[in-house]
Amino acid sequence: MSDIIHLLPDHIANQIAAGEVIQRPASVVKELMENAVDAGADQITVIIKDAGRTLVQVIDNGKGMSETDARMAFERHATSKIAAAEDLFSLRTMGFRGEALPSIAAVAQVELRTRVRGAELGTRLEIDGSELVDLAPDACAEGAIFSVKNLFFNIPARRKFLKSNETEFRNILTEFEHVVLAHPEITFRLVHGDTEVMNLPAAPLRRRIVDVFGKSFNRRLLPVETDTSLVKIEGFVGRIDAVRRRGYRNYFFVNGRYMRHPYFHKAVIRAYENLTPPGELPDYFIYLTLDPATIDVNIHPTKTEIKFENEQPIWQILSSAVRETLGKFNAAPSIDFDTEGAIDIPVYNPAADRTAVRQPSVEVNTRYNPFRAAPPLAADRNWEKLYQDFERDGRPALPEVDPPTAPSTTAPLFPEPTPAASNCFQFRNRYILTALKSGLVMIDQHRAHVRILYDRYLRNVRQHTAASQQLLFPELVELTASEAALLPSLLDDLHRLGFELSPMGGNSFSVTALPTGLPDTDPKRLLKELLDSAADALPAASDALTERLALALARSAAIRPGRPLSAEEMEEMVATLFSTDSNQLTPDGKPVLILLTDDELATRFK
Repeated sequence: MSDIIHLLPDHIANQIAAGEVIQRPASVVKELMENAVDAGADQITVIIKDAGRTLVQVIDNGKGMSETDARMAFERHATSKIAAAEDLFSLRTMGFRGEALPSIAAVAQVELRTRVRGAELGTRLEIDGSELVDLAPDACAEGAIFSVKNLFFNIPARRKFLKSNETEFRNILTEFEHVVLAHPEITFRLVHGDTEVMNLPAAPLRRRIVDVFGKSFNRRLLPVETDTSLVKIEGFVGRIDAVRRRGYRNYFFVNGRYMRHPYFHKAVIRAYENLTPPGELPDYFIYLTLDPATIDVNIHPTKTEIKFENEQPIWQILSSAVRETLGKFNAAPSIDFDTEGAIDIPVYNPAADRTAVRQPSVEVNTRYNPFRAAPPLAADRNWEKLYQDFERDGRPALPEVDPPTAPSTTAPLFPEPTPAASNCFQFRNRYILTALKSGLVMIDQHRAHVRILYDRYLRNVRQHTAASQQLLFPELVELTASEAALLPSLLDDLHRLGFELSPMGGNSFSVTALPTGLPDTDPKRLLKELLDSAADALPAASDALTERLALALARSAAIRPGRPLSAEEMEEMVATLFSTDSNQLTPDGKPVLILLTDDELATRFK
């Protein structure tokens, strides 16, 4: 029997290993930006073409590399970050595995131009699918310029499974945001094609968050800060009144590295318990600084999963810090006595002249009879007789009962319905009660309206009959970079729903028309809600995305709980609801109505 186990060629082994580190163009951006940060750069520029398929270029002014270092940097497990196993427990750098550059070079055409600070000449190096093509001196700027071209050119299967340019660029934006939020002291610039997407000067952390996510974030943020012997926590959390069901921003950073940590996420959310509506979450930007020996970042090649030695104590410190912030800024309920309009109680002065103090006196008109002075009532009742024997036996005499034909002065407990409201009754301005052949039904008016509007919007989109209402004054909407990258893929769906948008340059868009039937709706808020909803649904097929947009629009336009409805409005809503095919559940599966059958009602009264 011949031997069947053999070593794979280096280029195949490199391509297989690259699959763990380089999954899409966004992975290249992440690794190259982190290398630039480790190189000590204070200015980093990222240039993207065709969402990273054609070019990913990262330019930094770091310390650069010599010719030997430039060549060694593309060898697997070659790194300047660690030299022994013990160094894994004192990491202060983003990278340490020595896998990023070899993985990139294995699946792309790479050009590196670099010059050490103070050197007269630099080095130019070209690698094509792990093979060195050229190595020569070069007159370049100090620092490094990495150009990654034709990603996955030698792995057609991987390239074929890349998503659309809009999707891939949004992933690039996500990784870009992780790095720029972790290092506000560095100037960053992002260019896509010929458009400058972001230009972020070095700034304090709060300013960096506002520069990335928009001016509206400035008023939402509450500072968090605590310093213990175990961990230092700083950053910002969102206000109670700024929580959202979708589109929230949740970020954790440890020692300048972005991480995902569901356990610490629960610590933050726990502080908001009973303060926010169910299902709505706050924004937060939490930065942890602690001894590197107490964490392990060598869990996954992407280095976003981190193990903590003192996980439970940090959880408690984090939760307490957030609670303290909410209490300090009056974001959490507290006992507060309102002194406005309170009685001014004079202070007793014992030195005052006691003879000047007069005892208060009350004059009483003994001849005053309130029953005789009162105006006559609509129904002539002898109210005086009610109290004539009160002093004798301590109980009032019962009034005489009017004949059945006499008009009543008090409303009956269950009034006879008027013809306009003969079938519907509104309870607590939230539920509609009506009778069916099978029993009594209670309808949630908001959910019922969501169901009706959702079906209407979908029908208009599919039949191309959506109507628009022109705005008297167009609304200018400023979007974040990630929202602006998402919007082009939604323009067709938004237009079919009745929106009309015009690009105004940069990340600005003008809203000139809205779908009909949206009274008193803020176009800016509505558009951002639709974008947040679409972002949560991605990746999704076109039909699923249209349905998600229709649902978000229906939620925004539907009547709110607590709004009184006229009899005609209730009748129309009930009739329209029961004319739909799916009237028992909302599009996202929540119950719209509750039916109490005749048998169930009879059982309740046994």
